[in-house]
Amino acid sequence: MLPFVILFSLVFILPIVWAIYSSFFRQVSTGGGAYGGGTLVNKFVGLTNFQYVFTSRNFWMGCGRVLIYTIIQVPVMMGIALALAMVLDSFIVKHVVGFRLSYFLPYAIPGAVASIIWVFLYNDQISPIVKGLKAIGIPVNFFAPGMRIVSMANITTWTFTGYNMLIFLAALQAIPHDLYEAARIDGANNFQIAMKIKLPNVRGAALLAVLLSIVGSIQLFNEPQIMQTMDQGISKSYTPMMMALNTSQGSLTPGGDGPASAIAIVMALIAGVLAIGYAFAESKVNEQ
Repeated sequence: MLPFVILFSLVFILPIVWAIYSSFFRQVSTGGGAYGGGTLVNKFVGLTNFQYVFTSRNFWMGCGRVLIYTIIQVPVMMGIALALAMVLDSFIVKHVVGFRLSYFLPYAIPGAVASIIWVFLYNDQISPIVKGLKAIGIPVNFFAPGMRIVSMANITTWTFTGYNMLIFLAALQAIPHDLYEAARIDGANNFQIAMKIKLPNVRGAALLAVLLSIVGSIQLFNEPQIMQTMDQGISKSYTPMMMALNTSQGSLTPGGDGPASAIAIVMALIAGVLAIGYAFAESKVNEQ
């Protein structure tokens, strides 16, 4: 027990405590002259960093982009994942293990690498997708301002659909087969079994998958950060997580660990509120 407590404290509790501590400080220059110089020291500023976050237009615009991205990406990914799980759980598909592995394979690719792959596929100079669409009269620019979020959502959907499919598939395979036999004896066909038995029994899994996807969307970082290398229209504060990184590196003003920690803590609080909402929704589902 003691090794677990020590390890948990070092890798989980300590970074959180340090982030909260840092959020009350800001780097200021002291000892310089009229032409600059001096040294940077950490100065206690109370809640100033949090005031900066809550009044930052860039922060809330980044939250708005994440919200739009979530509204587009999560329902599409959940729908595809559930449909794939329903097909694999039926008797339509043979060699289920092969299909399950192929769908899950993109999840094994690191997010940054997946983003790099798709950035090349979005490049109009070398992409077979762009050239193929153009050849049939459908010109498309995946880096256009109106397409950026869709392009990012596509990368995430490609990466995580297989992972969510496994969550749904595990829930489907946990349903007692006696229910299916009883339904068939009563004259139900496969479509009715899917609608009346399978879908109601995956509600809990669906809630979990949606929560994990929304929390993951809040941390949107890899896709815009990699796409920024090809699209300078993506700003350094495009999402709150990009804003936190560039703030910590001093690319945005005010810079330093203090304001960056404040951004991270506010985003963690938003994720915590969503988790509480999930717990409330789960309890309501279980009561039914």
